[in-house]
Amino acid sequence: MTVMWQKGLKKSMPSTSRAVNTLKHNHCYQIRKSPPLVSLDFPDIWTPNSLDYDHSPIQKGSNEQTAAVIDGKSISEEIISGIASEVSRMKESIGKVPGLAVILVGQRRDSQTYVRNKIKACEEAGIKSLMTELPEDCTEDKILSALSSFNENPSIHGILVQLPLPKHLDEEKILNMVSLEKDVDGFNPLNMGNLAMRGREPVFIPCTAKGCIELLLRSGVEIMGKKAVVIGRSNIAGLPTSLLLQRHHATVSILHALSKNPDQITRQADIVVTAVGVPNLVRGHWLKPGAVVIDVGTYPIEDPSSEFGYRLIGDVCYEEALGVASAVTPVPGGVGPMTIAMLLSNTLDSAKRVYDIT
Repeated sequence: MTVMWQKGLKKSMPSTSRAVNTLKHNHCYQIRKSPPLVSLDFPDIWTPNSLDYDHSPIQKGSNEQTAAVIDGKSISEEIISGIASEVSRMKESIGKVPGLAVILVGQRRDSQTYVRNKIKACEEAGIKSLMTELPEDCTEDKILSALSSFNENPSIHGILVQLPLPKHLDEEKILNMVSLEKDVDGFNPLNMGNLAMRGREPVFIPCTAKGCIELLLRSGVEIMGKKAVVIGRSNIAGLPTSLLLQRHHATVSILHALSKNPDQITRQADIVVTAVGVPNLVRGHWLKPGAVVIDVGTYPIEDPSSEFGYRLIGDVCYEEALGVASAVTPVPGGVGPMTIAMLLSNTLDSAKRVYDIT
């Protein structure tokens, strides 16, 4: 049988010389059809048309709530309390404390909220914080100059560039300027690459992804072998979360704005992590009964009664999810505080490396 197959193969294959002549004379021949990957990177724009978005009214959860609320605020407070104790011991033993520098560009309300909360958390933990605020129309040189100064400052152990940046700025160029040893956000390609590769350890795990996994682990959720769906593939949240879930041995599907039937795919998941910033995108009928839902998304809506004139809601229709899921994170008070706690944890780890403290 093998001999017959080989004879048939020889008959069907052109001779070497004929194949070479074909290549020489066929000027349209392409070695590969796949284009450069960057040319495929158009933005994920979540629109009603691309999602067959369900405009039906939000249903209130049943009177008997079935889902446990994963309280990221209280969990993060426990973590920050532990960080504060370690910082205090560091100060007593060597007279040093960790230092975090933050660069904020523009006036995005959600970014301002995040930065305020990060600075406040630093104060609670005894971590030194410095902040550089720049206008929306600032030049790249201004940001790069601030980054260079922080890179060279030995009292700064972590540098954070608050994302997203205004569209006229080269985000990749700016993030690449952050010293790998101070990249506490974990966005350096080496950090992200090591996160993706088995047997490798990143210097820092991205804070939001790390916070999501910490919430699952501290809530007693089994990850190994479970089906997980991550909605959104941003470098900030979706991509690193999907990679980290894989490192914890989940079977991971990633949904984006071009995915077909996202509700049907999501309904198969034991764990759902959503991070796109589309309000009430994930409805109750998207969820498998008993699923665990981690809502990373934030979307500001006007609210004159709130302190800053607006409040945040998430990607998940919270009222509906409570009646279907086994556990769900609220917005605010879920992933947000955990992201900050992981940022402080990474900053502490960075300082401990510098000062050779175990």
